[in-house]
Amino acid sequence: MKPQRRILCVILAGGKGSRLGVLTDHRVKPSLRVAGSYRLIDVALSNVANSGLSDVWIVEQYLPHSLNQHLSGGRPWDLDRIHGGLHLLAPFTGATGEGFAEGNSDSLWRHRERIAGFEPDLVVVLSADHLYALDVRDVVATHERHGAALTMVTTRTDADPSDHGVVVTDDEGVVTEFAYKPDEPADDLVAVEVFCFDGPALLEALDLLHERLGGLGDYGEDLVPYFVAQHRTVEHRLEGYWRDMGTPESYWIAHQQLLDGTGARLDDPAWPVRSAQPQQLPARVLAGAQVADSLLAPGSHVAGTVRRSVVGPGVVVEAGAVVEESVLLDGVHVASGVTLRRCLVDDGARLAQPGVVGEADAVTVIGPDGQVDASVAGDPSAD
Repeated sequence: MKPQRRILCVILAGGKGSRLGVLTDHRVKPSLRVAGSYRLIDVALSNVANSGLSDVWIVEQYLPHSLNQHLSGGRPWDLDRIHGGLHLLAPFTGATGEGFAEGNSDSLWRHRERIAGFEPDLVVVLSADHLYALDVRDVVATHERHGAALTMVTTRTDADPSDHGVVVTDDEGVVTEFAYKPDEPADDLVAVEVFCFDGPALLEALDLLHERLGGLGDYGEDLVPYFVAQHRTVEHRLEGYWRDMGTPESYWIAHQQLLDGTGARLDDPAWPVRSAQPQQLPARVLAGAQVADSLLAPGSHVAGTVRRSVVGPGVVVEAGAVVEESVLLDGVHVASGVTLRRCLVDDGARLAQPGVVGEADAVTVIGPDGQVDASVAGDPSAD
């Protein structure tokens, strides 16, 4: 009988996500809500849990308290175990790797001793800010079939490839070129930031590159190019839906696609998105309210008009208020006479001044103080 492989899953969830403006001023990006009831971290955790993998480590750094309460020790994903299960890796002092990471490769190097102590055959590294469904076992199968040192998950993108790592492969799926956020992309095939490394090769590369470069940064700049140049690196093609949720435009587009049925499927009984759901009463829709093509989270209270929008837990839309093509996060209050168009509204914002907020051809981000975030602006069609 073939011995069982020791597979360690490492989810990187420590980045600030500054491109989202005020939406990540008081939370780490992976704790941002998706579809009203879920959190972005639920996607990566559910993919891992549905794949039957139970050794899962989450690397934290920026505002970890915004994520830890939701994680509930791994219980929603059946990862609250005595042996294995969910473990949180925080920045530390007093040993090699102490301090704060300067990028995702650096995060792996700083926790290198713990990874080595696990003695993994394979290390699967996942980012926590993308929307997709993936059976990690299929990635492992591709990795072993090709005898690869690195297998990267790739997909074709209809967005700007220069926002990602651009990949070129030969006819057998071997990666021949990798360019990290190039000015002139050679292709629309991009890495989705799910990587399956040979465990010993990863540890060796982290040590070698750290010594050679004097430190590490993002794996698109150092670790992945090293593997492409020095080791057999192959792709595993993701044919289904995938979207990076790192900008207001992409976050908005993902929710609009979810509403019109062209986006991610979050209700597949064969591949459920597991989560610590809000413990609130079901959404309440009052007489006279008009709701169409929308998602209403538990605890929401709608008396006005909601069209093509996602309404989060505890949101109130008063009679005479209109919400169109918007995403309202927890506890937002929209008063009578207010119209929202293509808005992303942060937790607890109270919008009471009558009038129209937002534009028909752009995404407007509104902070918890109810003010428009001037630091981010964009055309949703540009994503």
